[in-house]
Amino acid sequence: MEAFDIQAFTYEERYGLLPDLTAAFSHCGGWILDRRTLSTTNIEFRLEIQLRSILDLYAAIVASGVELTRSGHEVLTELCTRRKHSRITAESGQIVAIRLEIQFLDDLTLHSVLASGCGLA
Repeated sequence: MEAFDIQAFTYEERYGLLPDLTAAFSHCGGWILDRRTLSTTNIEFRLEIQLRSILDLYAAIVASGVELTRSGHEVLTELCTRRKHSRITAESGQIVAIRLEIQFLDDLTLHSVLASGCGLA
């Protein structure tokens, strides 16, 4: 099973986004293996999904108000392309593991970003 890391950010409120995102993962056939808080502004989801449902996952993430980084878009686009061009039917049933890290920007202030030295990926 292949594993992919995706980083994202959002301006949405945490209390509204998390239930919607969790439901979206389930509706597109994803299995949430773990959800944990990394910091006061970051949360991580670990999920598995069949390759054939990756387009649904991509759409659900974007529709929820989560903004993907460039590399996040590249990973999901590559998986969608792989799904579209898989020649063996069994390959579309392949499971992929995804670690999605989301940074909530509504909780950040300019001072906190500069003081911590962290940046947006």
